[in-house]
Amino acid sequence: MSAGSNAAWQARKEAAIARGQGNIAPVYIDRARNAEMWDVEGKRYIDFGTGIAVCSTGHMHPRVTEAVKSQLERFSHTCVMVTPYDSAVMLAEKLNGLAPGDARKKSIFVTTGAEAVENSVKIARAHTGRRGVIAFGGGFHGRTLLAMGLTGKIAPYKNRFGPFPAEIYHAPFPIEYHGVSTADALAGLHRLFAEDIAPADVAAIVVEPVQGEGGFYPAPDEFLLALRGLCDEHGIVLVVDEIQTGFARTGRMFCSEYSGVEPDLMSVAKGVAGGYPLAAVVGKAEIMDAPLPGGLGGTYAGSPVACAAALAVIDVIHDEGLVERAARIGKLFGERLHGLQERFPEFIGDVRAERGAMLAMELVRDADPDQPDPQRTAALVTEAYRRGVVLLSCGSRGNVIRFLPALTIPEGVAAEGLDIIEGCIENVAAR
Repeated sequence: MSAGSNAAWQARKEAAIARGQGNIAPVYIDRARNAEMWDVEGKRYIDFGTGIAVCSTGHMHPRVTEAVKSQLERFSHTCVMVTPYDSAVMLAEKLNGLAPGDARKKSIFVTTGAEAVENSVKIARAHTGRRGVIAFGGGFHGRTLLAMGLTGKIAPYKNRFGPFPAEIYHAPFPIEYHGVSTADALAGLHRLFAEDIAPADVAAIVVEPVQGEGGFYPAPDEFLLALRGLCDEHGIVLVVDEIQTGFARTGRMFCSEYSGVEPDLMSVAKGVAGGYPLAAVVGKAEIMDAPLPGGLGGTYAGSPVACAAALAVIDVIHDEGLVERAARIGKLFGERLHGLQERFPEFIGDVRAERGAMLAMELVRDADPDQPDPQRTAALVTEAYRRGVVLLSCGSRGNVIRFLPALTIPEGVAAEGLDIIEGCIENVAAR
């Protein structure tokens, strides 16, 4: 166990690390296994966040850990663009086969989700020869400059960091709970085409099948199908950002499978490698090959350690039936969250449990969607940590609690965590 208390480490952190890289809770983890973590003071936590949907196969899954150890005994880095290795090729083959749709696929590797998104835009621009990119209000695509430009949420991601790259446009995202229908969103997109950029100048439309940081709002199937049709009509590359939704998280290997839409390009990261830094762009081969040799890459792109982990993660997802298990976990959590909504309808305004183990509840005042309650949301997160459950908030208005449990979480541990959350809600409701 690491020496020192959480408070002592937090004081050292604040003295040593810039305030812009904040932390949700002053909890310093010493060790973790599957869906549980223990801090430096020995306190146990049930993890409903999994490092923001990264450790979907649980912390330290034995098969992932063994794959990493085996790779470390061989080598840690050579640079895949200098002297490559078999694990990168095998992983690309796996990803190409798993990606939705029948078109022949190719992949590239990078290190972070933001890099994957930015490279998707580079590839789309190289393929089309066009400049414009359309994203959606409330979307989140990363913290690098182009990714921030695509992100449709100011605080905290874009505040003080402009100006942003040009030729990025935002359209409304359909959220029925907030009165924005699929028809409204498509009308907004057509207004963009009429007022700001012609479709013939658009290289790519970038969309999350479930908005992540924006509030866990699923894109309706008819919306994604309409985007597919528009992109086909105008020669636009459809980029689906599956960074938070991929690798069994939503009860499908990739969330776009719900709609039957085949992306032209797909950015992936987070759950792909069980906690090791890895991201990729997977897409139709003729589009992926548009950039010239040397135009894509990065020093740490496709780390051999992370590739080994990712191959093990894919095997675990298959062998342990985690796609199906995500659906069962979603049902378990969904039933409990809907039950809480029935008990506390005045402040649990909406429960979103349609996409496997990617769930959320939105907190409002007086059952009014137009009165978000970020204060009570923050209080609930704080109370959960105090009682030993890791919770994450999100949402453009800071009033959404999101649930991202490990797909390997034992049902007894999940039920224990949900019991604690129920107690937290009772406590917060009484204030």
